[in-house]
Amino acid sequence: MYSTSYDRRALLKAGAIAGTAVLASSAVAAENARPLNVLFIVADDLGYADLSCFGRRDYQTPHLDALAAKGMRFSSAYSNSPVCSATRTALMTGRYQYRLPVGLEEPLAFRQTGLPPEVPTLPSMLREVGFATALVGKWHLGALPSYGPLLSGYDHFFGFRNGGVDYFSHDAMGNSDLWDGDVQVNESGYLTDLLADRAIDLLDHFSGSARPFFLSLHFSAPHWPWEGPEDQEVSRELGDNPEPLAMVHFDGGTLAAYAQMVGRLDFQVGRILAHLEALGMDQNTIIVFTSDNGGERFSDTWPFSGRKTELLEGGIRVPQLIYWPGLTSPGTVSDVPVMTMDFAPTLLAAAGAHLVDGFESDGMDFRPVLSGEQLPDRNLYWRYKNLEQRACRSGRWKYLSMAGNEFLFDILADPLERGNLKDRHPDVFADLRASWRRWNATMLPYDSQSMSHGFDGSQMADRFGVEAGGQ
Repeated sequence: MYSTSYDRRALLKAGAIAGTAVLASSAVAAENARPLNVLFIVADDLGYADLSCFGRRDYQTPHLDALAAKGMRFSSAYSNSPVCSATRTALMTGRYQYRLPVGLEEPLAFRQTGLPPEVPTLPSMLREVGFATALVGKWHLGALPSYGPLLSGYDHFFGFRNGGVDYFSHDAMGNSDLWDGDVQVNESGYLTDLLADRAIDLLDHFSGSARPFFLSLHFSAPHWPWEGPEDQEVSRELGDNPEPLAMVHFDGGTLAAYAQMVGRLDFQVGRILAHLEALGMDQNTIIVFTSDNGGERFSDTWPFSGRKTELLEGGIRVPQLIYWPGLTSPGTVSDVPVMTMDFAPTLLAAAGAHLVDGFESDGMDFRPVLSGEQLPDRNLYWRYKNLEQRACRSGRWKYLSMAGNEFLFDILADPLERGNLKDRHPDVFADLRASWRRWNATMLPYDSQSMSHGFDGSQMADRFGVEAGGQ
């Protein structure tokens, strides 16, 4: 079930395209006698132009560039939110995150909430049709004993549960946060390397099985603390600071450290993809690479403005690469808008899994895009409590409201969102604002806890010359 309505001709065309995509995918699957595997890689706070294949100029990402050359690069991929947990809720459920309390922004620790185990998830529904499932890396959707990856569809888990951890001590706010299943473990090493090593071990494990696999590899990089692989002394200095927010070090980091973090991420992705090929599984494995939201302090978001926690394009437009055997052609680029929540209906449909009644997706099966086709027109919606932000994209138009100021942008002609066209196109502006309000009425309201313990909006308020506030 989609959250917007389409005309009959568009739906029939989409159905025909989707049918062709299903046949192509089924041919590959039949040849391999099982559905395609899925390797789903998520970077953390990676900006739109932080890969050299998206325009980064001060360092190179050759392995991810090679993945782009092998498959499809998306120039209009969006995260469901400008922050982490909310987007991960949408990824897991295939729905707008505002349908669940866990999706009402961050930080979760103050709200004592998480992803309820009874909610159907992408991994749980894939497991129902025979997939082996694993999460390596970041969870950030609630703490034990009530919430956890092993309660929400994953067979295996190795990683961390909080929003960010030190790359060397693996501590979060002074507490160890590295887990193997539901057991805390102590392992030495740079976190990006440890996660890649475990992913490679799991690929070896999956290679001897007749079951297809869904491996979620959710890196911490390049999320703060900004520590490159040679920065252990920085880690020790932060660890000696008794202040619980020392790890965040908003005043720390350098462009050089950020480049090293992204470079190491690229290197480890290259190792993993080479191992997948050495095992002979690259031709029957879907490979996805994306980010959970827009970039942070050291990110490059050109040609967009904005960053994490903002509904400007730089806060929600993300780099995305997909290699899908039988569907994608080498070196292709798509400008069709897609969103995090679209992955669940897309991957579930390809696997022959069915959405659970009552939990129908707000997303769309975008396999036709992988063959170079379009999707039916639809509106995409966002909201974020700091500065009362709200946004709606419809084709080339974007409605944005921030701290009570309202805008209409033509983001194709003006990707920096500088020219406010609401007075020049009042009908478009009024239609999108009304559409956002109708959509928002179907979502959960912010509760008092989510409003009082969200991100500090003071830095963003300074940028816009307004007071930070909630919705």
